[in-house]
Order: sequence, then C-alpha cells, then structure tokens
Amino acid sequence: MDEIESAFLAFGLTGEKPLSESRFCLEPRLLLVDDEPKLLDSVCELLKGSGCQFTTANSGKAAIEQLSRLQFDLVLLDLRLPDMSGHQVMDYMKQHEISAYVIVISGDSVIEAAIGALARGAYGYLRKPYEPGELLKLVENAIHRRRLEIQNQQMTARIENSEKLYRYLIDNSPDIIYTLNREGCFSFINQRVESLLGISRDQLLGKHYAELVHEDDRSRAANIFNERRCGARASRNIELRLKCFDNIGEERRFENTLITIVLNSTGMYAQDGGYSQHEFLGTYGVARDITDRKRAEEQITYHAYHDILTELPNRILFKDRLSLALAQAKRQGKELAVMFIDLDRFKWVNDTFGHVRGDELLQMVTARLKLALRGSDTLARQGGDEFTLLLPDLSSRQDAERLAGKILDNLSEPFEIENHEIHISASIGIAIYPEHGESVDELLRHADIAMYQIKFAEKNGYSFYDPLIKDSTHQKIVLEQSLRKALELGELEMYYQPQVNAKDGKLVGAEALMRWNHPTRGLLSAGEFLPLAEEVGLMIPISDWMLEAICNDLKSWNVKSDAQFKLSFNLSPQYLDHGGFSENLARALKHHAISPDLIEVEITENISIRNPQFAIEQLEKLCRVGVAIAIDDFGTGYSSLSYLHKFPVHTIKIDQAFVREIKSSFDHHPVVLAIISIANGLGKRLIAEGVETDEQSRFLEKSGCSTMQGYLYHRPMSNRQLIKIMSKRSANVA
Repeated sequence: MDEIESAFLAFGLTGEKPLSESRFCLEPRLLLVDDEPKLLDSVCELLKGSGCQFTTANSGKAAIEQLSRLQFDLVLLDLRLPDMSGHQVMDYMKQHEISAYVIVISGDSVIEAAIGALARGAYGYLRKPYEPGELLKLVENAIHRRRLEIQNQQMTARIENSEKLYRYLIDNSPDIIYTLNREGCFSFINQRVESLLGISRDQLLGKHYAELVHEDDRSRAANIFNERRCGARASRNIELRLKCFDNIGEERRFENTLITIVLNSTGMYAQDGGYSQHEFLGTYGVARDITDRKRAEEQITYHAYHDILTELPNRILFKDRLSLALAQAKRQGKELAVMFIDLDRFKWVNDTFGHVRGDELLQMVTARLKLALRGSDTLARQGGDEFTLLLPDLSSRQDAERLAGKILDNLSEPFEIENHEIHISASIGIAIYPEHGESVDELLRHADIAMYQIKFAEKNGYSFYDPLIKDSTHQKIVLEQSLRKALELGELEMYYQPQVNAKDGKLVGAEALMRWNHPTRGLLSAGEFLPLAEEVGLMIPISDWMLEAICNDLKSWNVKSDAQFKLSFNLSPQYLDHGGFSENLARALKHHAISPDLIEVEITENISIRNPQFAIEQLEKLCRVGVAIAIDDFGTGYSSLSYLHKFPVHTIKIDQAFVREIKSSFDHHPVVLAIISIANGLGKRLIAEGVETDEQSRFLEKSGCSTMQGYLYHRPMSNRQLIKIMSKRSANVA
C-alpha cells in the first residue's frame, strides 16, 4: 500500500484517491519535445527503463496540443523548435497554469537562453551534447520532486480536516519548517532538518538559530529570524547559508519565507488571557534548499564566460576585462598590451593524432602559457588554437617582449603525445595601447594582424603591430584569388632537386617541387602557398596540374639524356583521401607513354593514423599502376614498424631534421643509424634529405646510405637547368 494512502487511512480520510495522484504513482507521464526524430528516439530509448509513459512532439504547436489534452508530470523541452521557441511553450504553460516540471535540453550556447529558461521556472537545463547519466539523474530528481510536490498538494488540500494530517505534512515536507520564540530559539522544527543538515530536531529545540547560520551571514540573519512583520511585508526569498553537520555535505543555500506569528494566527496563546492581542510571540519560517539550483546557475554562468576545454576565460570575458583595463589605463595614463597567440603546426597534430589528442595538447599548452604570466595578466582562448593575452600596467614595450620571449621558450620544450615527442611553436602578435589603438576591437584586430605577419613570414616569433601592414584577412583573400588565377595564367612551375649517388656523383633521380611565379612577390616556395591551397580546397586541381606538368618534363628528360632515373613527387593526403588519384595517374602515364617504373610517389607517415586500412587500399592501387612508393620525412610522424610491413613501401627518406644534427663524420647519431638499419633490414631503398656538408655526406655514406639530396650537391632548379646538367653529364660520359 502506498505511503500516502496509508496516511490518509490513518487519518480517517478514506475517500477515493484523486486521479492525478493515482496516475502518477503508477506511471509518471513525460512529454518529449524536439524537432530531431533521432534525438527523440535516443531519449526514449535512454528512459525506457525509468517506468515512465512517453509522449513526443516535434514542434511547439504539437507540444501545446498535447499539454492542452493531457496532464504531464515532466516536459523535456528543446528551445529551438521550427515554429516557436521553447520559451514560448513555457510561457503558454505558465499562462494556462500547467504545473508540469520542465527540463530544457538545448544546443543553444547563448547565456540568455539558459537564463530565460530558469527565469520561467525550468527545473533544470542541459546543454547538447550531454552525458546520458546527467539526463537520467536530472529526470530522476525531477520525478522525485514532482512526486513530493503532488504529495504536498494532496495533503495541503486536506490539512483543515485533521491536525494529525497537518503534522504528517510538516514532517514529510521537502522544506525545513520551523518556529522561533521571542528570543530566537527554536520552539519547533520538522524532521527535514535531519536529512538536509545532519542534526536531529531534538538537538535544536531550545537552541538559538545562530548555531545553524554561517558566520558571514549572521548579521543579515538577525533581521530575518527576528522578523516582526507579517503578510505582504514579511521577508521573502532571502538567501542564507546554513551549516551542515556530521559530514553531510557542503554549506547549503536556502530560500527563506519568514512569517511573523500574531496572536490569533496559530493559537499559540492562552485563551483566558496572558498575552495582549498584539504581543510578539516569535517567528514562523519555511526554508527551502536551493543548493542544486544555485550550483546550476553558477555553472551556466561559468560556462558562458569560460572555455570548457581549457577553463580559460573565453572571448566574451576577455573583452570585458580588456574594456575595464582600458578604462583604468586611460584614467591613470598608462599603457597596456594585447597579445594574439596562434600555435604553429597544431593542424598537423590534429590531422595526425586526431582531435582527442589535439585537445590534450591544447590543455598542455595552456599550462605552459600560464607559467609565463604575471599575477595581473589575463589569458583567454579565442577558439581553435588561438589564444589572447592581456598585459595591464605596462611600464614599457620591453615588458611585452620579455613575456613573448618567455612564452616561446616555454613552448620550445617537446610535448609528449602517445609516447611521441611533438614540437610546436607559436606566432605572437602584439598591440600596445594607446599607440596601436584605443578600443577593444581595434587592439584585438591589430594584434591579430601582427600575428599573421610573423606567421606568414617565419613562424615561431613575435611581432608588434605595424600600421603599414595590410589587414591579414584581406591579404589572405587576395592571395587565394591570385592562386586561383595562377592555374589559369600558367604561373605555376615545377622545380626539381636532383638525387645523387655520393660514391660516384651520378644522378639517380630527382624530387619534383612546386613553385609559384607570383607577379608581384616573385618566386614563392611550396610552403608559402600550398597550406592555403589545402585550406581553400585547391589541392586537387593543383595536384592534377602538377601531374600533367611532370609528365611533360619527364618526356623531355628522356629525350635529352641517355640515363633514365626516377622522378618523385609528394602526394597530398587530401588527394589520397579523395580516392581518385591512382586512376588519374594511370590515365596520365598512358596518355604520355611514360613507364610507371620512372615514377615514385612520396607519402607522409601520418596518413596511417586516421584510417590505415583505407590508406593501404589506396597505396595498393598505386602499386598496381606500377609506380613505387616512398615514405617522406621518415621518423618525424607516426612511425610504426607494423605499418612498414603492411604498406607497399619501396623507399624510405631520412628527414633533414635528423641529417642537420650531424656535425662530424665521427659522431654517433642513433636515430639516423636506426633508420638506415630498418631500411636495409627490410630491403628498402634509402635517400637522405637536406645534406649540406661534407661531414654529413661522409657519415651517411659510411653508415650505409649512399643516395643523397641537398644543397651540398644541387639546389632545386628549373626543368631547363636540370636538362643542361643531364646533357653535360651525358656528354662527359661519351
């Protein structure tokens, strides 16, 4: 038998139970409102075992129709509906006195949306995406509170019929109900105080209220607990912190409704006299626990102004602090600095190791950045891999330079990701108030422009804003437009860096390198425009142009030289992901009557990270065409011996970063030796990149690598220059 039903029977109120109570006790009814069918299905599946009855609605109008027709205990409501907002649905419920609890589930990150929902009486607020456990807990608590609410409503309706029922209501109320005498000591308190504060009511009877109140709130509590006013003038909705005992939990916040006891209101006086009609007897109060609500409000407010991943201030809070700092600097006649920090090579980490590891790197970078800060500085995350830094009370611009240098030094140490040492750097732009701007937006924009200036030039450095620098966004747009025209106007050109056998100096191959003959900036290397091409989706048409260009050049080599050697070129990971490169390459070789044996396609190690099986399939297609496969920059990416076995690789190229470390032919360089040993053990062709000194050449040759590529032998050259070299060598041989 239900506890409430037992109480009614005990109190002699044995009439038929109201329909709403009977329905709720058997099966609470939930209304799920969302315009995404998949989300509705997933929520229904998640709550299937909760013992609730579900009704769904995919629009605001449908939700209102259901609310008008049926009685619900809980509504799970999305704020963004196709025909009206969730706020309008809540307004309708309030206008028509529909008492169902509302839990708002929304992907809207605007703080006003959450505040609006709470102001309309929402029981809870969840932001998409949410953890299933959070939703289940919130629904469970709401149903529990709804059950308590209905119980209280039922008992309140009968309170005039029985003093015993009144006592039952008081002792089972979700709120603390108490009375104080004229001295402020408890004369009555219900059992709820035991579960909330961990102290029995018997211990409190006769004790002063101050024993429960937090020390910092006692001065305010003195007016509330000694309330003498009544009716509409009594204290309402005053927040206080009460102490918890027996390790029940943290200090909790309460919403107090205090009512003064007057002589004829409660019967707490002798009918034969003893008190005058207006003599003050004490205070009656109801304390409601709002700890969870306060925490939810604080969490919503915190997330509105902080980045969830790094817990740094976000751009909204940063602008607010910058605005205050500007006002203070203006009053005091001081300078301040704004830094715009962008991480170099972060996109490579994301593409190589995935976004989860990228997020971990951002958290590690945040910790490094904080080490460089002063106590008054504000570091914020703008989004992605961009950070901003506010330096108030600047004595000179040298302070900003020192801090920027310290940041770069902190980031120079390697980061460890999946047992790999990852090196990243940063490009930092600096704007000084008032020299470079006097408003928030102006300083941020100029710091951003300065950052792009250093990023475009060399990376891993800092630069102050120069008014002569054009807006970086405009530069980027102009560069993109020029790059698109470059394909049409024939401004792209292939350069080639020969690969030689160090033992006899003979040419054994060449690597194709793209150059852009820019009409105003001169000859640009691939690193200056190919990252932009990847970003704006031009890599595939540029790669198709490259394929046609190297086929034409390769034909001219074979005409001018008796020797045939391999031509290698880098394949963009975007083209490999696209999946059609092998077919295009086969068609081009057939059209130009070029043997596939002359072609070597270079790939980077990180193509194996995201989808290794797909990468293997694409490389096997290339092998079926008949071309060779080389791993470029070996050892700098995601090196895996298992992938070397699985991938159809013919050549391994030692990255120039390892070659550069060779200072003497007598030094010991275990990484280089290990790569050479791996290549020889697996029977792979081996090429060393970036060879610039005789010492490097001698060490590599002595260690077992004889094929080399670098400035010691040849710089990248045009096709015409390469043909001259090949013709001269052929003539010398003859």
